[in-house]
Amino acid sequence: MANNNQMAATSIKAGISFGSCLAMIISYTAWKSIFWAVVHGICSWGYVIYYVIKYYNT
Repeated sequence: MANNNQMAATSIKAGISFGSCLAMIISYTAWKSIFWAVVHGICSWGYVIYYVIKYYNT
């Protein structure tokens, strides 16, 4: 049982890290600002989903 919990925790951390990295890359590409890249990296997947909904459909 402990192994499953450990694997789940590792997967969640990897997903959060990937989401933060993706958000920072999208943000810096769009706005050319390190400050906003950091802010959007903190927002993580929320910013990625927002960006896709707002800008990807145009």
